[in-house]
Amino acid sequence: MTASTIAEPPAFTHRYYTSADGLRLHVRDYAPQGAVGVPVVCLSGLTRNSTDFDPLAQALAGGLHGAPRRVLAFDYRGRGLSAHDPDWQKYTLAVEHGDILRGLAEFSIEQATFVGTSRGGLHIMLMGVLSPAVLHAAVLNDIGPVIEPKGIARICGYLGKTRSPTSLEEAVAALKATVRDDFPALSEAEWEIFARQTFMDEQGHFGVRYDPALSKQFEALNPNQPFPPAWPQFEALAKIPLLVVRGDRSDLLSDETLREMAARHPNCETYTIAGQGHAPPLIEAPVIARLCQFIAKAG
Repeated sequence: MTASTIAEPPAFTHRYYTSADGLRLHVRDYAPQGAVGVPVVCLSGLTRNSTDFDPLAQALAGGLHGAPRRVLAFDYRGRGLSAHDPDWQKYTLAVEHGDILRGLAEFSIEQATFVGTSRGGLHIMLMGVLSPAVLHAAVLNDIGPVIEPKGIARICGYLGKTRSPTSLEEAVAALKATVRDDFPALSEAEWEIFARQTFMDEQGHFGVRYDPALSKQFEALNPNQPFPPAWPQFEALAKIPLLVVRGDRSDLLSDETLREMAARHPNCETYTIAGQGHAPPLIEAPVIARLCQFIAKAG
């Protein structure tokens, strides 16, 4: 397996590595001079990509609430700058998880603090079972061991059906058409950041940034059938510091589940963000500061 590096502005470097089945996969690598401490690995949501974590990564790499540290943000196969898989049946947690572990080895990450949004949090819980030694601390963003059917039904309703915008204005409108009611607290400037993260590529062009074939994994899913609870996977994180973030309007992570997570984990902090649904985009200054404080405290 080989990796290649393409120079970018000082903020981060695009890095690529090859999956076990030959796909070219992408990682943003924020590696500031003088970086110390445990690196941070960011894992995005189902249809999301590595740009989601840029504000947080910039803050961590810049030393907010601590010394500068290295941050890597992964694009799963079929998302962002990673290659699409010609076989949609490989868009699974298991295959993606193998890709992530391969990337950690490629970039010499033996242990990290992980930040996982939604699907990314599922990967963190899976890591607690399969590769616990790599976990130093973790942030679960709006995800837990109980996934509410209402949230799954909503996701199934838009997955693979989003029209490609051609401008920032269209991108903001498309995003609001899908999730306006879930994020009443976002300012217009924050909606624009959110829209760029969702639809804008590295060249400033707008479009859908995930393989529409990803939706095929969900076609046979009954959105009204609850997923089996994953408490054993969550409890595998019991030995590490944990922060669970929830949007107070979330339809995927309930407040009841959040309270139960805090009760079952001996070192679990919780942080609820007002006026946000699933999943908080982690772009506002107070939210970034809260995560940076937790990560700095974890060491």
